[in-house]
Amino acid sequence: MQIQSKLPDVGTTIFTVMSSLALQHHAINLGQGFPDFMMNDELVNLVNTAMQQGNNQYVHMNGLPLLRERLAEKCLKLYNNSIQADDEITITPGGTYAIYTALTAVLNKGDEVIVFEPAYDSYIPNIVINGATPVLISLEFPSYTIPWDEVKAKITSRTKMIMINSPHNPTGMVLSEDDIIQLKEIVSQHDIFILSDEVYEHLIFDNKQHLSLLRYPELFERSFVCFSFGKTYHCTGWKLGYCIAPKALSNEFRKVHQFNCFSCNSPMQVALAAYLQNENAYLHLANEIQAKRDYFRNLMHTTPFKLIPSYGSYFECYSYGHLSNDSDFDLAVRLTKDYGIATIPVSSFYKNKTDNKVLRFCFTKKEETLHEAVERLEKWKG
Repeated sequence: MQIQSKLPDVGTTIFTVMSSLALQHHAINLGQGFPDFMMNDELVNLVNTAMQQGNNQYVHMNGLPLLRERLAEKCLKLYNNSIQADDEITITPGGTYAIYTALTAVLNKGDEVIVFEPAYDSYIPNIVINGATPVLISLEFPSYTIPWDEVKAKITSRTKMIMINSPHNPTGMVLSEDDIIQLKEIVSQHDIFILSDEVYEHLIFDNKQHLSLLRYPELFERSFVCFSFGKTYHCTGWKLGYCIAPKALSNEFRKVHQFNCFSCNSPMQVALAAYLQNENAYLHLANEIQAKRDYFRNLMHTTPFKLIPSYGSYFECYSYGHLSNDSDFDLAVRLTKDYGIATIPVSSFYKNKTDNKVLRFCFTKKEETLHEAVERLEKWKG
């Protein structure tokens, strides 16, 4: 039987490719975004307790009610938004799932979605599989800022949604107040939804403020805002996140959710509901992870790579075009095979493989891991 693929242009993700190479060549993996250090013991113990107390059956389709209530309290404190726990928060199996479900809830064949590149690799396939068309706009290199004039020029009668990601993966760019002003101006003139990927909301550096779309009523009223517990609490393998959206949008989101996942991991939700009372666990996270970024940044001064500053996320990008004409993919493979360091070529985050000679490094690792990685990188001379 012949299958007419819904994603004919999609192959194995770059993360799988580079992680497999890293395993094969015993390389240090600074490619895929996961920590190599232990998560908090208190949260682990809370999960064990939840399981031992019998919290192992289905919870509510929309998520454990207590967990949603605690998240609503958090949103009020951080973003001055009185989110309704029952109607506007849905717990999901990860942030990527929340993004897919939000897109599926509103997109129809022929719709257009504005996507900024470099873009997290799930965005474009999620749009295409729903019969819509991604309208690609490149962030301005090397600052990776949004070219708002181009955004305005590319809006048409078919534009259904704009996708925003801050802190940004892969570059670490964060939204500015001017970005918010520009976005407000656009939605005041056009009937457009917004999907805001905020999975790195607490991983923001240099005393910058996370400008969540939850802060702005005129933006939130048309937004799906997606988050990740995995990125906040160093438990990426749990695959737990959530989507916050106004009631009408959440109703459509949940229509898709109920027939796809239905209910997420129960003992983890019970544990997270308790752990959210420890506000310091997320309020101090930025300082802890910035210390890792700064440690890695200082080490990288001894290599020939040039810094492109990150202000958030797990990642920092470095350019090498002043030393080599190798494609970023070829260099990433060579560094893995010959020097024992796995990275991610940033061209992989562009549909047309735009190559600015930039590699992405994940710095959320133990100091000894980062130190060993940079010692290996020092041997590459271009």
